[in-house]
Amino acid sequence: MGVPAFFRWLSRKYPSIIVNCVEEKAKECNGVKAPIDTSKPNPNEVEFDNLYLDMNGIIHPCTHPEDKPAPKNEDEMMVAIFEYIDRIFNIVRPRRLLYMAIDGVAPRAKMNQQRSRRFRASKEGMEAAEERQKIRREILAKGGILPPDEVKERFDSNCITPGTEFMDNLAKCLRYYIADRLNSDPGWKNLTVILSDASAPGEGEHKIMDYIRRQRAQPNHDPNTHHCLCGADADLIMLGLATHEPNFTIIREEFKPNKPKPCGLCNQMGHEVKDCQGLPREKQGKHDQFADSLPVAEQEFIFIRLCVLREYLERELTMASLPFTFDFERSVDDWVFMCFFVGNDFLPHLPSLEIREGAIDRLVNIYKNVVHKTGGYLTESGFVNLQRVQMIMLAVGEVEDSIFKKRKDDDDNFKRRQKEKRKRMKRDQPSFIPGGQFSPQALGNRSSPQAISNPRQAAFEMRMHDRQNSTTSSSPNTSLNSDGSPSLGGGIKRKAEDSDSEPEPEDNIRLWETGWKQRYYKNKFDVDASDEKFRRKVVQSYVEGLCWVLRYYYQGCASWNWYYPFHYAPFASDFEGIADMPSDFEKGSKPFKPLEQLMGVFPAASGNFLPPTWRKLMTDPESSIIDFYPEDFAIDLNGKKYAWQGVALLPFVDERRLRAALEEVYPDLTPEESRRNSLGGDVLFVGKHHPLCDFIVEQYKTKNTEVVDIPPELCHGIQGKLTLNENAVLPDQTVESPVPTLRDLTQNSAVSISFKDPQFDEDFVFKAVVLPGAKKPAPVLKPGDWEKTNNDGRPWRPQLGFNRDRKAVHLDQSAFRTLGHTMPRERGMPGMYANAVPLGTYGSPYTRPLMSGQQQIPKLLSNLRPQESWRGPTPLFQQTPQRTAGAAPLLAWNRMLQFQPNQYQGLGGPMNYPQRPEDRMDRGRQV
Repeated sequence: MGVPAFFRWLSRKYPSIIVNCVEEKAKECNGVKAPIDTSKPNPNEVEFDNLYLDMNGIIHPCTHPEDKPAPKNEDEMMVAIFEYIDRIFNIVRPRRLLYMAIDGVAPRAKMNQQRSRRFRASKEGMEAAEERQKIRREILAKGGILPPDEVKERFDSNCITPGTEFMDNLAKCLRYYIADRLNSDPGWKNLTVILSDASAPGEGEHKIMDYIRRQRAQPNHDPNTHHCLCGADADLIMLGLATHEPNFTIIREEFKPNKPKPCGLCNQMGHEVKDCQGLPREKQGKHDQFADSLPVAEQEFIFIRLCVLREYLERELTMASLPFTFDFERSVDDWVFMCFFVGNDFLPHLPSLEIREGAIDRLVNIYKNVVHKTGGYLTESGFVNLQRVQMIMLAVGEVEDSIFKKRKDDDDNFKRRQKEKRKRMKRDQPSFIPGGQFSPQALGNRSSPQAISNPRQAAFEMRMHDRQNSTTSSSPNTSLNSDGSPSLGGGIKRKAEDSDSEPEPEDNIRLWETGWKQRYYKNKFDVDASDEKFRRKVVQSYVEGLCWVLRYYYQGCASWNWYYPFHYAPFASDFEGIADMPSDFEKGSKPFKPLEQLMGVFPAASGNFLPPTWRKLMTDPESSIIDFYPEDFAIDLNGKKYAWQGVALLPFVDERRLRAALEEVYPDLTPEESRRNSLGGDVLFVGKHHPLCDFIVEQYKTKNTEVVDIPPELCHGIQGKLTLNENAVLPDQTVESPVPTLRDLTQNSAVSISFKDPQFDEDFVFKAVVLPGAKKPAPVLKPGDWEKTNNDGRPWRPQLGFNRDRKAVHLDQSAFRTLGHTMPRERGMPGMYANAVPLGTYGSPYTRPLMSGQQQIPKLLSNLRPQESWRGPTPLFQQTPQRTAGAAPLLAWNRMLQFQPNQYQGLGGPMNYPQRPEDRMDRGRQV
């Protein structure tokens, strides 16, 4: 969903929806990791029935990761994808169904966004390469040191699009992976696996939703099925709410901003390409063993519990004294609909509604104030009541002017604070920072501290460097006399680049000034604001888009051909008279074919993924569609700061012209290309222990070419149609590995067959209701969760697992003693604070003064200890020494020298530590 800040806003407003995932780690023995038994109970204390994987959210980070070295070839990419799926499966552990959905050919409304994204990525990649080469030449000319420029083929992520050879190979690899796991993993024993690869049309997440909708409409569906959907897109939250399933959870990677990245020139951390100076690389580790590795931290996962979000929304959306019966499920649908106004993948957001400015809260407040006048809800099962929507939009339009003015004030205040912060940091920065061996090191640096070599020379170099800085930059804005003293006369004018102000993009619209609507339409649409006919056309297209998007979320794709034909949205105040606008779509529309979609979304730079004659249409000046593939295009920042937030002003593809041009080159396709250009379907896999296995094998033995229904009693209530598959995985037949490093499956017992969802009439309406028999989950939120300053003002932290009442694990005194005796003492600085612990944690502060040659014995005075205290006596090497008259300080190393191994042998502890009777009894207690 095109709302980058939506999840951040949601998690801050409703924090209890987030739960950290508990993950069982594989145990390693002699360098070999033992596989995890996923058939055991889920460590998150919840059992999931179905796991759905939005595969594109897995493919992208595995093929071109940002926080670790990229795979060297396609085979490594496939193995990385397998490992990622294994990790998700280990966390979720579904018991009934695993559904893998890869993005197929998308509706035309989505293709426009895909086209913009791919053209932008190609342009930014070329510009970054040119800038990198320019900076490289400048650094080398100044004598800088850079590693040799390796000429390696850059992975073009545009190949992750239906119809390419990469996606075809990925489908083969996933079929092998599924067969391997069904044969070897006990957690997959009774699992039904459905693979919807890139040949099946539709976006991955919407293919998953379509499957859930159709299964919900079957009489054998379990209304208490616990669903878990894996994906990072914000629209998955909306889609999960739209199902009205009581048990729906989303798993996604935990977002950690500002991850360190190496410089693209010198491969060193701590700076970007534009700030690279070509300095020699510092030694990483004692033997430079970390030179070619990045500091990689394993990505963690979180759960988003939609049942808890529903609790929040029920509290927020409940309204009293309505002229009609309040229905929470309908109000949830209205909330999902209102979120579309702040952005989605198919429509630009309204200029007056920004998620960062609390747009959703503003819409909800207006909705609650206006709903008494509307006489009902805005939506019903994916269909919009435009008359009621008009009342909401006009209410937003009344405050548009104040919204724009407040946005300008907030922006000016933010810039002022940032300017003051830069001045303060510049004023407070230290005058001298040691470098070289004495340079400050970041906390958590994995390399161990190095011994200082030749400290005299290092100190001399630092003094000389400091003297040079003090003489050359004693005052950058003052001139010096002949004797070197500062001149009181005029100074040197500060350069423009030293200014605290940052260059701002030119804003010709000035929404905060009178006449903003006229300037907006003139600059963005090149028409006068008084042109009512054109403005109504824009509004009508936008209203059609709202109806199309909502129906797409609740009923499926209403039209494969519809799209919003403008780059910008109208104003909320323009939504007047929309009640009588038509919102019907043509029936019987068909999706593009895969190679046709490639021609519609690829820039000419990615033409190598297309057949040669098709590619020529992108580059030949005589091509009839050459205008679809501009080499350069403008990016309108549209009031934003960064280019990625701007609008790519690309021409829209004319479908009729595109198809007419492709008719001439269709005969040039090879049989393999024709196969990749055809639309496919889903494939169902089961293992030999699955009740459905014998039924499928029997279909292949009898060579039944007719479509058969799945017996729901054999497949956890799943229903659909089965047909024989040409490239089926069959028992007792070898499954060849498409990855050379992986073995063939010579003893295969899994089987696959083509699968099709239950079919319904085109006019059938899937009801957006909670199914009969569904049990409402137990409430999770407590009264304190409604308060903004809950948790006693401390930072809120997600709970571990799904059990809110789980008691925190703690260590008893025997465990603390073990830690105290086994922790390496060389980590701390030598001296009295080497291994000292804070008072009031687990060490006893009540100790007797030490005399020379005297051993410390804990002072066990019950009247000095708090009642019911569980703290044990402090180990000898952790006690803080105390000086008395005539007593020498007993430092850490003195105490260790005076400690005799057999001193307390008669008192008994395995570490020769004196124990109280009750301490010896605690030895058998679990930790």
